[in-house]
Amino acid sequence: MQDIDGSRAAYARMEAQAGEIDILTDRELDFIASRDSFYLASLSEDGWPYMQHRGGPAGFLRRISGNCIGFADYRGNRQYLSTANLAADNRVCLFLMDYPARRRLKLIGHAYTSDDPEKVAALMVPGYDAVAERAFVINIVGFDWNCPQHITPRFTEAQIAQTTQPLLAEIDRLRARIAELEGT
Repeated sequence: MQDIDGSRAAYARMEAQAGEIDILTDRELDFIASRDSFYLASLSEDGWPYMQHRGGPAGFLRRISGNCIGFADYRGNRQYLSTANLAADNRVCLFLMDYPARRRLKLIGHAYTSDDPEKVAALMVPGYDAVAERAFVINIVGFDWNCPQHITPRFTEAQIAQTTQPLLAEIDRLRARIAELEGT
């Protein structure tokens, strides 16, 4: 398809510069650490893809060491599909979005879970009131930053509140001034 479309030469140059494993840089690690959610794809025993949303406070997905990242797996719907899928095939893909900045990062790697209390505790976010059942550990082997062309900006409630706060403060100030003037 790339040959037919004329993009093969550009991608061949990119492949020639790639190593056996894509090494995570500060750019990727900062992006990962600032996410409060991502999508995790795994493969079932029969090879069917399964995608699941994972969320928590910003920083719940973080570097453990080298190219290894992880997160505390908080109690959820208790289906355990992703966890069970890892028993059949440890390959995973993570899809991380920054909607306001129109950026996305795809990560591929090999994952495993651990019930080791020390690993779980090391991945817990201090002050976050959730029950962690296990640690998810992912050894990243590749990543790709995607084109922002069709990403629709979306904003969280907190981002909207922060952005509109000065406007709301000005409205309050003007209302108080109007009330002051009407009272005279």
